[in-house]
Amino acid sequence: MARDRDPQCKQCRREGEKLFLKGSRCLTEKCAIERRNYPPGHHGRGRIRQSEYLIQLREKQRARRYYGVLEKQFRRYYEKASRQPGITGENLLRLLELRLDNVVTRLGFAASRRQGRQLVRHGHIMVNGKRVDIPSYQCRPDDVITIKPNSGAEQTVRGATEIGASVAPWLQADHESLSGKVLKAPDRTEIDTPVREQLIVELYSK
Repeated sequence: MARDRDPQCKQCRREGEKLFLKGSRCLTEKCAIERRNYPPGHHGRGRIRQSEYLIQLREKQRARRYYGVLEKQFRRYYEKASRQPGITGENLLRLLELRLDNVVTRLGFAASRRQGRQLVRHGHIMVNGKRVDIPSYQCRPDDVITIKPNSGAEQTVRGATEIGASVAPWLQADHESLSGKVLKAPDRTEIDTPVREQLIVELYSK
């Protein structure tokens, strides 16, 4: 299974903003953005010519890193979004939001998407009563997400619910019983991802 093994804090510094890749650490003064608010590398503090291509590329990289998706998989999401009716950029974000690892994180069951991905891969998450261990699994409206009974990760999940942000408006969560439900596919106004998706469409349309 391919995974992104790049240092997470360097990814945030490269994009120049918090991508919340390390959960609660991103909310403290230990966050790399708080300590070194400039790109990594020898020339991190130098001037970079902001060409149109670079701006579009950075936007694509920001979205890819935010959701923890590798390049080839991200490209497939874009191709699928372009075939769907509606606005391609919004379709792309909707597909990424409905990934199971993202839904688990949005429900507050994981402190970060990487932790959400690990919970799914290790078989701690159930969808409609069946164990699903594929992080990219596409959730649908009315899907019920629960923690596997007697799961060894229950304390980890409860700890994440205590520090997690509010639940996304297109989801419903019961942190007491550790269960959640997908109410509907999210609208663009309900997705707070710090990405200008139109630039991604322009990049791939070249």
